[in-house]
Amino acid sequence: MTKQGSPRGASPPSRVAIVVKGYPRLSETFIAQEILGLERNGLDLAIWSLRHPTERVSHPMHRQIAAPVTYLPEYLYQEPLRVLRGALAALRNPRLGKLLSAFWRDLKRDFTPNRGRRLGQALVMARELPPDIRHLHVHYLHTPASVVRYTSLLTGLSFSFSAHAKDIWTTPEWEKREKIAESAWGVTCTETGHRHLAALAPDAGHVRLVYHGLDLSRFPAPPKGRPPRDGSDPADPVRIISVGRAVAKKGYDDLLSALAALPEGLHWRFAHIGSGELLASLKQQAAAKGIGHKVIFLGAKAQPDVISLMREADIFVLPAKEAKSGDRDGLPNVVMEAASQGLAIIATDFSGIPEFIRHDREGWLTPPGDWESLANALNLLARDPQVRHRLGMAAYERLRNDFSADGGIARIAALLRASLSVATDQGAAKTEKEEARP
Repeated sequence: MTKQGSPRGASPPSRVAIVVKGYPRLSETFIAQEILGLERNGLDLAIWSLRHPTERVSHPMHRQIAAPVTYLPEYLYQEPLRVLRGALAALRNPRLGKLLSAFWRDLKRDFTPNRGRRLGQALVMARELPPDIRHLHVHYLHTPASVVRYTSLLTGLSFSFSAHAKDIWTTPEWEKREKIAESAWGVTCTETGHRHLAALAPDAGHVRLVYHGLDLSRFPAPPKGRPPRDGSDPADPVRIISVGRAVAKKGYDDLLSALAALPEGLHWRFAHIGSGELLASLKQQAAAKGIGHKVIFLGAKAQPDVISLMREADIFVLPAKEAKSGDRDGLPNVVMEAASQGLAIIATDFSGIPEFIRHDREGWLTPPGDWESLANALNLLARDPQVRHRLGMAAYERLRNDFSADGGIARIAALLRASLSVATDQGAAKTEKEEARP
């Protein structure tokens, strides 16, 4: 039967559901950048989020995204009728047995309330998905991918994934292996993550390496010249900045130790931008080390404010490391954002960072967890504005030449179009088969 308003024989319009853990989120500008880029590539999208937003401010990109947003029940007890309607609809679904078998295998290995919540969210999503959704694409391979996998089993829709950081390194191997095998394809954003996930994939090429990159059209050009501060003037100290959530993997405890070890004659100020669970303890640590008067914690800021502060700074620093939980960063977007402003970067030789920053070429790298090396790097760059200028401009050129967002988004758009094409062909074949029945 042809949809009203569609020419007979024409394929109905089809959309991709983009599934995220929370939307919008300031810490995930790379996801917003990708969604906006996919829309500009002509894809019709719908956003499904497992959580409501928790931040008062959003990125300007979020206001440019046209895709509608649907929020699943964050906690099942909060929207029992939606969950009940999803469960009743599933009882009439012939695929329910396949879903329950997979869920039971998962539950035996992960007997947690969280596992049941993901099933409930999937029941809601499977019932409420519009018929023009033909493919599911999920950001993060841990809990969001569980919801999408269960939804896929119940609806028969194909799904793909984009893996980033924590989801790669804290998800059990059995779970990653099974999700990857059931997916149509996947992408990840660092060579380290790609090697790990490719080893779990059923065949070569199932998981691709696609850097997020940065859309430089969203950023002003680097400042033409920064003041040649060298830390000798107490009235004009060297300005050091970092942007990132106050969590263990960012290494801010190491950074405060390094700052406290800087020579007394070196004049500096440090500003941190971001929220996070360790913010209060970091403030206490700064005070206990006697540097509280030189350190300011600004909390979460909108993107224009972040860029403005970067343009006024002399050094950007991010001492990322592996947390005790196994969590780690990939290639943090804030490192590329600092490069977009020609800012000298000090970071750790860890995870995906050295794929972009090469030591003494585009920035200065120190071993993760080594606050003494970090202090030496800060002391060196704080005293030498010429070195800072050389490193900052080299990072900008590498970003512009090798890490543009356009290429990566084009690759993902092509993969999504291919998945939509397969789904459309399968749907047409099914319709023809049903219409051929007597």
